Amino acid sequence: MFSSTSLHRATGRLASGIALLAAAVILSGCAAASADAADADCPDADRPLASLTLVGDPRATTGPSTACLASHAIEAVAADEAPELPATVTDAEGREVEITDVSRILPVDISGTIAATVFGLGLGDAVVGRDSSTSFDGTDDLPVVTKSGHTLNPEAILELAPTVMLTDTSIGPKEVRQQLRDAGIAVVVVSSERRADTVSELVGEIAAALGVPDRGDDLSARLDADVAGAVAEVGAIAPAAASDRPRMLFLYVRGSANVYYIFGRDSGADSLIEAVGGVDVASEIGWEGMKPMTAEALAAAQPDVLVMMTDGLASVGGVDGLLERIPALQQTPAGAHRRVVDMADAEILSFGPRTADVIRALARAVYAPAPTPAAATPTEEPAS
Repeated sequence: MFSSTSLHRATGRLASGIALLAAAVILSGCAAASADAADADCPDADRPLASLTLVGDPRATTGPSTACLASHAIEAVAADEAPELPATVTDAEGREVEITDVSRILPVDISGTIAATVFGLGLGDAVVGRDSSTSFDGTDDLPVVTKSGHTLNPEAILELAPTVMLTDTSIGPKEVRQQLRDAGIAVVVVSSERRADTVSELVGEIAAALGVPDRGDDLSARLDADVAGAVAEVGAIAPAAASDRPRMLFLYVRGSANVYYIFGRDSGADSLIEAVGGVDVASEIGWEGMKPMTAEALAAAQPDVLVMMTDGLASVGGVDGLLERIPALQQTPAGAHRRVVDMADAEILSFGPRTADVIRALARAVYAPAPTPAAATPTEEPAS
């Protein structure tokens, strides 16, 4: 997908473990509401990374910060050719599906990526419903068809009478998907893998199913260029030496459910950390996928920075509550420095059209943190 070997290393396996999130994220309920709250005031979000005032040492910065996007809008491709129908595709489960009508599209998955891609293809006006992770501009008034967080609600779906449903295996149960097929809805299951270097593949799957392959080519080319640009921008401001890069750990928490998970290698969070020039300490200690946190793992990892979802941090009472609930964190640099970077639940692991924006937002929060509604001002003096 990308020609540069270094780009592959930097972006790696962005969000390839989205399916691993399902069991924990279901407990979070509807996370979409956090996006507007977290991004109500987003200083410097539209400025190039190179123009920001950077902290002197990203490993020693003190205090929390919030990563946020400059805009919640999805930019659609300029192409507007009519869908070529019928379209016949073999989906990710090996089923041959014929799509004859795309006038009522229902895109649902655990991260909101499929819906963002449909809007990116310029077909947002045909979308009739959404999952609870879809919260970008133009979707607020769409009915939610997931219950218990991210479980498909067949009654709600059937009421919308979609002509085609785009989904993946991160959301279910599969029996509901079959129930919808039996009701005459064309259900296309696309790949569940979410990585920066497979964004174009997902776009291609969705564009083919909707009969707009040329729009898919245009969107893929733009997104590849966007991600390459974001990685290059990060590379220009991140420390060159590995020993100077912030040691980062993705911590998923839901205080009300007593859920505390570390996301490690192949969880998707690992390559997001790498894309922003950090060292994923969970991978470093051999942590695979998404597993319950242990005090021993925190002691071995010794992160400088914790990366969290905004609602997750709020669920434990912010940084103070987090340190109180997890005493082992107080023995790490991140805990001692109260260094937590949070980002809205509906954004941080939602890729596709927003991949480059997410990378830049997290890089700003790590290397040039500014006060936001969700975070206090870091106390590290900026580099002169």
